[in-house]
Amino acid sequence: MKRSIFEIEHEQLRATAQQFIAREVRPNAQKWEQARIVDRSAYLAAARYGLIGFNLPEDHGGGGSDDFRFNAVVVEELARFGFLTPALSVHNDIVAPYLRDLATPDQQRRWLPGYVAGELIGAIAMSEPGAGSDLAGIRTSAVRSGDDWILSGYKTFISAGINSDLIIVVARTDPHAGHKGFSLFVVERGMKGFERGRKLDKLGQPAQDTAELRFSDVRVPADNLLGEANRGFYHLMANLPSERLSIAIAAVAGARETYCRTLQYAKDRTAFGQSIGRFQHNRFVLAELDTELDIAQHYLDRCLQALLDKEFTAIDAAKAKWWCTELAKRVVDACLQLHGGYGYMNEYKVARDYVDTRVQTIYGGTTEIMKDIIGRSLGL
Repeated sequence: MKRSIFEIEHEQLRATAQQFIAREVRPNAQKWEQARIVDRSAYLAAARYGLIGFNLPEDHGGGGSDDFRFNAVVVEELARFGFLTPALSVHNDIVAPYLRDLATPDQQRRWLPGYVAGELIGAIAMSEPGAGSDLAGIRTSAVRSGDDWILSGYKTFISAGINSDLIIVVARTDPHAGHKGFSLFVVERGMKGFERGRKLDKLGQPAQDTAELRFSDVRVPADNLLGEANRGFYHLMANLPSERLSIAIAAVAGARETYCRTLQYAKDRTAFGQSIGRFQHNRFVLAELDTELDIAQHYLDRCLQALLDKEFTAIDAAKAKWWCTELAKRVVDACLQLHGGYGYMNEYKVARDYVDTRVQTIYGGTTEIMKDIIGRSLGL
């Protein structure tokens, strides 16, 4: 299916991403998975290929583009390979826009050159043991003390929590102001009182480090406040739509790749004297999956165009996020079933896809939260 949303410069970046995966990721993927963490060299290599910082200012080494189609092609290629997607997506699609849009000129001079070069790795710390999708439950706090803020609290499920050098921490700065009382702070590696807890043992995506973070009276300079004090909630809401679109894009690209491999398996595998794909039930299943993936792709391309036109809304993002991730879950489950017993063997990629895909309906806002956002927009 030809997609008109992309232009020649986007396809050039796609080709570069494919080269990066072939030369830098594929030879190391098994090693990183066994180590249960992506080596920091992956970020340095991605920077050399121009896959980091294309959406950051040229003055600091970036590409100077706010065209999200560049983000999309990188995410799609990583998702098709099935490795490194969360790591670079957090760096490019989630953290980078905060640094681009909220950091002061001095903060950008301090952080962006290293960030674009892959020397500084970013993370964002929102979730807590008692507060995931519900930001109102956040207990991490920051209290002003002279020229500093004293930050205390505990975060969990933090992607890139082990590797990260710059962590955007969501903290309550006005305990009586509800959602108007949050601020964002950049905590840097080595700050006294900042400790990394466990690297969490997850069902899937073992190489993507996900960690607990502890902040024990961390003295954060006022110069590390990101954006405006007590405006953190609004800063978060401004970036969430594109973050959720990135997750949806990865979900469909990854599911399409799983489907393509399964289609070939259905042609090659025989039973009762014919390929298993020629049995009517299996043929119908494959036809349904192909159709649904095409429809989802059309919707995502419309979302990309809306984002370019400054018309993309939080409601659009919620629809894309829940539908595409739930679709990916169904597609991969059906593909595993079509593989029969071999689908349950880790030597077949569909088995790893099955566990890696499952989290997509959870992170970035659960399916239930997405439906609630949509439902409230209907006046319900």
